[in-house]
Amino acid sequence: MKTRVALIGIIIENTDAVEKINGILHEYRDVIIGRMGVPYREKNVAIISVCLDAEDDVINAISGKIGSLQGVTTKTVYSNVR
Repeated sequence: MKTRVALIGIIIENTDAVEKINGILHEYRDVIIGRMGVPYREKNVAIISVCLDAEDDVINAISGKIGSLQGVTTKTVYSNVR
């Protein structure tokens, strides 16, 4: 199966979820191209962008696992590049 380039945007409103998110990202570290996290202290949220090169089912698994955490929202953007 071919891989695809994608970006997962993550907004964290529940800081208790940060450790779980980092664990999930560590689990999939082999497909992560890069990530950037920005704490927005004035609004008490954190924003993370994760760039991936992975198969569709792996991208969906990562986004789904992170998005299922309480107080966490994810959106995934897929490239046509395979």
